Amino acid sequence: AVATSPPRWEIGVYAAGALALLGIAAVNLWKLWRSGSYPAPSPFPNYDYRYLEQKYGAAYSDVRHKRGMAPGSQRALDKSSPFRKSSLRADDTFESINELGSLELMSKDLGLAPYGPLKKSISADSLSSISSIGNNFGQDFTVGQVEVSMEYDGKAATLHVTLLQGKDLLEKEDARFESCFMRISLLPAEQIVGISRIQRSAYAVAFDERFSIPLDPAALEENSLRFSVFGIDEDERNVSTSVAELKLSDLDLATRPFSAWLYLQDMNKAVDTVGEILLSLSYLPTAERLTVVVVKARNLVWTNGKVTAADPFVKVYLLQDGRKISKKKTAVKRDDTNPVFNEAMIFSVPAIVLQ
Repeated sequence: AVATSPPRWEIGVYAAGALALLGIAAVNLWKLWRSGSYPAPSPFPNYDYRYLEQKYGAAYSDVRHKRGMAPGSQRALDKSSPFRKSSLRADDTFESINELGSLELMSKDLGLAPYGPLKKSISADSLSSISSIGNNFGQDFTVGQVEVSMEYDGKAATLHVTLLQGKDLLEKEDARFESCFMRISLLPAEQIVGISRIQRSAYAVAFDERFSIPLDPAALEENSLRFSVFGIDEDERNVSTSVAELKLSDLDLATRPFSAWLYLQDMNKAVDTVGEILLSLSYLPTAERLTVVVVKARNLVWTNGKVTAADPFVKVYLLQDGRKISKKKTAVKRDDTNPVFNEAMIFSVPAIVLQ
């Protein structure tokens, strides 16, 4: 039989359950309302978005808005994007990797004769170490950095070189020098083309000095620039302490200007060649993904005392203002001085921070 009038305690249970459900619904609606005032969740978990918004302002907010589009619209954008490229064929050359986006790289094994199929790298575990931009990643004998910019005026056949600033141009432990200056030379003729003002402090230097060098376009393929730091001791002698060199043929100055921080090598310590590595870089703007392909290395020399061979691998770091925010590494190649890796490493990098 069905009770026509249930007990009062059952009515209380039903009422309490209904109130609990209403409370949960209200909390969820409040959370949705609150989240609606913020951008979509970060597609780049490695990046500090508050830092990026503070640094780049409204322009960066627009980028984040684009990244927050619905998946369907994003796929439509990918299909219509001029940056997309069809999958590689078996007879495509290795240079085709530079035109290939990150998504294609990881969705297909690429037959890159004679290196074999492309593989995905493994991620490294530890990101606890914090580094500065200098004195790291294979630069065993660096003593500082100098920021330079270059621009070539084809009509006037003149190369404009600007010394912007320097960091730690002299070693802090070396008390011999009271001041320093920089000299720019054109190689291979060792022609001096510029000398900076004398700086009393070598640890945070603002040069802001520009030098104009008459140079024919053909000379861009043959010449190099050497940036030398000289310390001035108490006897007013000029002592060369560190140097950095740039091959002009590597910079493509005829089409665009160049600006970078250069590592300064200690002149008092021998820097031996320890081998070569072949890399490929590509960037997919629609997905904002940077792909680094570690192809191979050759003529590796071991610096830990091993005479014959060791087990090499390659680590790639992604930096944000000098801080390591992501790290990946290749597989280990056993007992090989000419290893072939052919591994792709994908990093999520907002387009605005590629600058």
